[in-house]
Amino acid sequence: MERYKNLGGSSNVVAYEIGEDYIKVQFRDRNKFYLYNYQSAGINNIEHMKKLAITGKGLNGFIRKVVKNKYASKLR
Repeated sequence: MERYKNLGGSSNVVAYEIGEDYIKVQFRDRNKFYLYNYQSAGINNIEHMKKLAITGKGLNGFIRKVVKNKYASKLR
């Protein structure tokens, strides 16, 4: 897992992991990881989430506004 930069200063995202067709996200207020993949959230959304994660800004808002509960699974 990579630590999320949180350049905006108010994100609930603390870490992420990028794979070929997925992104795994850990939120501050949860001990679980959320796995979003091409099948669950769409290719364009996943690729955009990857860019936001690497940049360190906007990922939490994008998840909250666009992909919401389109995760493939919750992991521990």
